[in-house]
Amino acid sequence: MITAILRASRPISWINTAFPFAAAYLMVMREIDAVLVVGTLFFLVPYNLLMYGINDVFDYESDLANPRKGGVEGDVIRDRAAAVRIHRGILWASVLTTVPPAIWLALQGGAAAAITLALVLFGVVAYSAPGLRFKERPFLDSLTSALHFVGPLLYALVIADVSLTAPAVWPVWAAFIAWGMASHAFGAVQDVRADREGGIGSVGTVMGARTTARLSLGLYVAASALLLALPWPALLAAALPLAYAVSVARFWNVTDATCEDANRGWRTFLWLNQPVGFLVTMLLIVIWNGWL
Repeated sequence: MITAILRASRPISWINTAFPFAAAYLMVMREIDAVLVVGTLFFLVPYNLLMYGINDVFDYESDLANPRKGGVEGDVIRDRAAAVRIHRGILWASVLTTVPPAIWLALQGGAAAAITLALVLFGVVAYSAPGLRFKERPFLDSLTSALHFVGPLLYALVIADVSLTAPAVWPVWAAFIAWGMASHAFGAVQDVRADREGGIGSVGTVMGARTTARLSLGLYVAASALLLALPWPALLAAALPLAYAVSVARFWNVTDATCEDANRGWRTFLWLNQPVGFLVTMLLIVIWNGWL
């Protein structure tokens, strides 16, 4: 059971939500305090378990029919009887690990921070939960998915009392949203045929594989352009989204019939996050120390 719960939380993606919170909070506050520690741990594991665990439970039938599901792209329990028991455990673990730290964090800042955190968690639940299913609402699916990763960053800025419209702030979260929407849209390309056959709506099923891939490319380029509005040396980050753009450009002419080929690009995306994350970290260290 414990192993299944850990797999449901997608350990490979833990850093993608914890890092934005920790980096933003530390860069602003310049100190290690309880909010930084609890918030980082919260966005590291419980947040991901809530996000991906709910997705695994309520997408179970479609995941069974999706040949790419399994391993790092989403664990699938083939034994239906075992799945019922394990899914119940995942849901309980999601609630028990999320609610206590979320309540504590909500009490540490003002109303704006508490509301921001509540909205971020609502988006995580609404993406997959029955009755809401934002993931099946084309275009809202990409925006909500992007906010899963931008949300921890926004929460860190709000609880640190930073203006989201500041010249050195808004390009960061705006570019992050563009990057997140691009990543989600490209991820949907590989599932166009499977989603259509399963009656599942997405940005990919509405626009088609080729148009969606090109939209993703455009959004990566837009993210890069937004980062050029940052002061030196932060604007050096504008080069990073272009690595994803180059990868996606390989699928400029992908079709609905060949959409599964885009899985190669998606796997590239998964490992590309590691060196890009390293470069972001190095740039933050440079900015922190004023070396440039």
